[in-house]
Amino acid sequence: MRLSAASRREQLLSVAIDEFGRRGFHLTQMEHVAAAAGVSKALLYQHFESKEELFAAVTGAIVEGLSAQLHAATNPGDPGLDRMRVLAKTLFDFATHQPSAWAVIIRHFDKPEVGDELRGLRDDLGAIIADLMLLNRRNNPTRLARAEPVVTLLAPMVTGGMMSLISWWLDHPEVSRERAESMAVEFIWLGLERIRAGEHLTSN
Repeated sequence: MRLSAASRREQLLSVAIDEFGRRGFHLTQMEHVAAAAGVSKALLYQHFESKEELFAAVTGAIVEGLSAQLHAATNPGDPGLDRMRVLAKTLFDFATHQPSAWAVIIRHFDKPEVGDELRGLRDDLGAIIADLMLLNRRNNPTRLARAEPVVTLLAPMVTGGMMSLISWWLDHPEVSRERAESMAVEFIWLGLERIRAGEHLTSN
């Protein structure tokens, strides 16, 4: 059955996400994508003029989809801990249901030659996490002023740690998702010292 141009483009993007997630940008060639999609390379070039354009379309679709999920996931009126749990669940859901897209993010966000949009996604996630970490201080200007510079510096570390934990968990299915997800939330919400002292969050 002949696909419409829009449907064909969507199919090619889906296949390209798998190929870039599996091989990475530098090792993936246009012929890999064409072969996986079951089309000629000439047809692929009708939709995307270069590998760079194809990769930009792939990362653009990933960023748009995940960013929308992150911002829609939490209700600003909910308590901060509830919002943090929903945020973690959204990321774990994304990595679980879209592992190729997650692999594209992890493989490329720290590569300046190809990862600009993906770094923007990481920074956006970091800003959301920082905002939640500061939530219980916003009604006290003095506490907020003291905490904000520290949280600004810690947010990229916390964000990178959560992303690394999710990637590690995908490679270790013997660890339950519930355990990995709760540990991610506890690390952000309680901090390492309080966890080491034996403190844990109660389940909902």
